[in-house]
Amino acid sequence: MTYDDETEYQNDGALHQQLIADVLAQYPDKSRKRRQKHLSVAKPADAPEAEAERPVTDCDVKSNIKSIPGVMTIRGCAYAGSKGVVWGPVKDMVHISHGPVGCGHYSWSQRRNYYTGHTGVDSFVTMQFTSDFQEKDIVFGGDKKLEKLIDEINELFPLAKGISIQSECPIGLIGDDIEAVARKKHKETGKTMVPVRCEGFRGVSQSLGHHIANDAIRDWVLDKNDIELQPGPYDVNVIGDYNIGGDAWASRILLEEIGLRVVGNWSGDATLTEMERAPKAKLNLIHCYRSMNYICRHMEEKYGVPWMEYNFFGPSQIADSLRNIAAHFDETIQQNAEKVIAKYQPLVDAILAKYKPRLQGKKVMLYVGGLRPRHVVDAYHDLGMEIAATGYEFAHGDDYQRTGHYVKDGTLIYDDVTGYELEKFIEGIRPDLVGSGVKEKYPTQKLGIPFRQMHSWDYSGPYHGYDGFAIFARDMDLAINNPVWGLFKAPWKKAA
Repeated sequence: MTYDDETEYQNDGALHQQLIADVLAQYPDKSRKRRQKHLSVAKPADAPEAEAERPVTDCDVKSNIKSIPGVMTIRGCAYAGSKGVVWGPVKDMVHISHGPVGCGHYSWSQRRNYYTGHTGVDSFVTMQFTSDFQEKDIVFGGDKKLEKLIDEINELFPLAKGISIQSECPIGLIGDDIEAVARKKHKETGKTMVPVRCEGFRGVSQSLGHHIANDAIRDWVLDKNDIELQPGPYDVNVIGDYNIGGDAWASRILLEEIGLRVVGNWSGDATLTEMERAPKAKLNLIHCYRSMNYICRHMEEKYGVPWMEYNFFGPSQIADSLRNIAAHFDETIQQNAEKVIAKYQPLVDAILAKYKPRLQGKKVMLYVGGLRPRHVVDAYHDLGMEIAATGYEFAHGDDYQRTGHYVKDGTLIYDDVTGYELEKFIEGIRPDLVGSGVKEKYPTQKLGIPFRQMHSWDYSGPYHGYDGFAIFARDMDLAINNPVWGLFKAPWKKAA
């Protein structure tokens, strides 16, 4: 049961339910019962009065549950969530991968977290530091080796403002006391030392690593140093923007254009000082809810700093977000927001005039982490494209609740989708574009389907903001309308 190429696409819940049934039929009974809870179709939901202008769907699936061994999950681990996402982009700190070299090598500068500064002098994002565990370290412990490594780092890189210790799996198994080492070295050097218990075996995915990293910021960074900052009425923090391809810079331009002062950016292009002074801001603006909502909630409870989620993907969401952000401030900021939206409208009109006729009606499947399975939806809608299916690698229930505000009735929803499931869904829906990660890129292209790597923008970007939307539209057009797809046929188009 599939769509013909000539058929105008509309989300078809019956088709998607049948696709789910066909996939589940191939599993043993026990696996089928477990996996069917993670696959569903968006259904109409009763919308609150505040959402009356926009239909809301119910995207209820099981999530944040341990993956089934052997099904080729695409998830990462707690170490990846802490070192690779939250801490790694903090540029003026050195981040030690404490354990064997493999984890540090794999996570070395893979997310394109852009930053300003002099690498190896006052910025260290693209450098990798590891304690390089050997067999004897497993037997006798690595505390002394860690101390020596910190001493060497302080000697070689005296401008580093602090050090984080990102623990790998063996550290939790052998019991290295990284907290004691951190306290000792802080006392000796006066620098911020942050031990992060993010061993990869913790939790079910990288999501717990985000939480652990947030807790480390709470316990080892906030309130530890006196920070001089003359507070202003328009001070805000950008939270959960990792500056992939320059995204945080694009967002910051818009926020400053409406009159706000960004005093902290977490954690793309971030400094330790920006994190330390965050509680002095008037508002926290969170982009990646999944990775940073924990610290935002803490700052609201302890310091009284309110927070709100925003979305700078695509002009419709940019305009809504600018207005919602401005509503937290006075009429000056609100008027500025309207001026900025009007200023960029000619650019938006030009982008849509060029690309919308080429992309209108194209159907897209998404499978990404963090916020992208919902935040980028309206950017595609702005271009006239349809989201046939979407899902997360490591979402929680509240992520799927938020997704219901973006996707339409009948959209296929999947959580922690397996390699087999994703391939069968692609074969059944036959989308014009798949947006996912690098591991899914090449199998999808071998099926004859255009693909965009939506974790790090396939070496492009930024995608945030109005300028980013121009790049986003261009990249989607280049992917879908590339003449290379006419040179070979997808498996379902080949003659029997």
